[in-house]
Parts: sequence; C-alpha cells; structure tokens
Amino acid sequence: MATNKDAKHALVQRGQNAPTKPATPEQTIAAYLKKMAPEIEKALPSHLNAERLGRIALTTIRTTPKLLECNVPSLLGAVMQAAQLGLEPGLIGHCYIIPYGREAQFIIGYKGMIDLARRSGQIQNIYAHAVYEADDFDYELGLNPKLVHKPAPGRRGEMKYVYAVAHFKDGGYQFEVMDTEEIERRRQRSKAANNGPWKTDYEEMAKKTVIRHMWKYLPISIEIQQQAAQDETVRKDVTSEPQSVYSDAIDLEPAAAEDIRESEGGQAPEKAPEEKPKDELDQAMEMKFE
Repeated sequence: MATNKDAKHALVQRGQNAPTKPATPEQTIAAYLKKMAPEIEKALPSHLNAERLGRIALTTIRTTPKLLECNVPSLLGAVMQAAQLGLEPGLIGHCYIIPYGREAQFIIGYKGMIDLARRSGQIQNIYAHAVYEADDFDYELGLNPKLVHKPAPGRRGEMKYVYAVAHFKDGGYQFEVMDTEEIERRRQRSKAANNGPWKTDYEEMAKKTVIRHMWKYLPISIEIQQQAAQDETVRKDVTSEPQSVYSDAIDLEPAAAEDIRESEGGQAPEKAPEEKPKDELDQAMEMKFE
C-alpha cells in the first residue's frame, strides 16, 4: 500500500521531470541586467539607469520582433549605444536596431544624423531632399556653385537624385548631390541593405546616405565625428566597443584608409583576444527566445 511519504516523493519526482517553461524576453533581459549590474552602471550615461535600459530594449523588441532571434548582450549593447549618443530607437527615426545574424545592429537614421550635426554649434541649418523626375532641378559646381530645386505638384515620378545642404553660422554653406545609382551602390555596401530601414524608410535612408557623404566637410568636432562613426555597428555586449559592419568609414574614403595603412607601415591589425569560456547564463543569453 502506498503511503503519504511515497505519494509526496512521486509528486516531487514528477515536478523535477516536468519540462521547464522557456524564459520570457522580460525574464532573460532582467537576468542579464542583474548579472552585469556593476559593469552596466559604470557604462551608463547620466540620463539612463538599468531599469530604463531594460524598458527601451523591450519596446525595441516589440517594434522589431525579429530581434528575438538575437542574443541579449548585443541587443542591450545596441540600446546602450543609442542611449550614449542621446538617440532613442523608435518611430521618430533617430536610430534603428535591427538583426544582423544573431547580433543586434545599431543604425543611425536621417533625423539622428541631423541631430548629431546640429550639436556642433557651428551649423545653422541642415536638411536633405529627394528629387523626382518631374521636378525642376539643376545644380553646378565650380567657383560659384549653385543648386535649384522646384518640386513638381501631383505625381512626380521616380526618384532621380537626393541632395543635402548645410548652412554654417559664419555664412558659408556646403551641399552634396547624389544620383540614385550612387545611392544604390552605397546601399549595397551596407550589411542592412535588404532589411530594416532600407526596406521601410528608403527615402529617409537615401537622405542619410548623402549627409553621411557630406559629413567630412562639415565644421564639427572630433567628438561628434566619433559619435557618427558608430553608425552601422555591432556591440558584443553592453561594455564592449562597437565594431563596424559597413564597408566604408564615415569620415574616410577607401583610398584615404589605404594611405593611413601605408603610413603605418602596413602592419596587420592585432588579433582579437580569445573569448573566455561562457558560463551557463552567458550561454542562455545567446539562445533564441521562445
């Protein structure tokens, strides 16, 4: 005859053998924030705390469900990157966080580039516009450069050009014009060429591409240049440095980058340090959310 003791033992065994429910995104993010609390607190900017970091991450996941396939450290690293630049991912287009394999990629949007440029204090106004085939558009370079754009009413046809203009506080100005073929070539160099904002906000990303090309000619500080250079990067976790996944540097053309390598003696880059063995929580962070 079974005793109460036997029944209790059977219930315990059944509980131990029952499949455990997978952690929710909220639980996984909370576990990571708790484990990395000391390092996160050191890295957080003054206007952000761990609780707000978690909330922004969850909001980002809800707007881009594919991020559930990314590991949590890189997701929070991308959120941290946005926060440190004072840009918040969302519908306003300051920046985007999209999947890049199993890691979250940080992308500055058109409005984010505008915001960063204005922080220099030397730019009075900066903007970009798309030109369509029915528009009246003309520009010339040389000693007296000029640009004229009169948008057509009604149906304007296909996009032909995108241009950006920056007016400086000292009275000077700079403008750049790029045709759609050149924009497409630059889009193809992006790892996010076929997803994310290039799919949902093509015109905005085209405007950003022209501003990005004009960036080197703007009177902005080294600090702002470094901030903009974090465009299209991935962070392995909250405390690591961002790594570019875009084929062009924001302030260096490929030829200039080659000159720098030659001036440095053509030395090969140092090998990245070997990764430390991951503990159980780290492995769990890299697993796909169910």
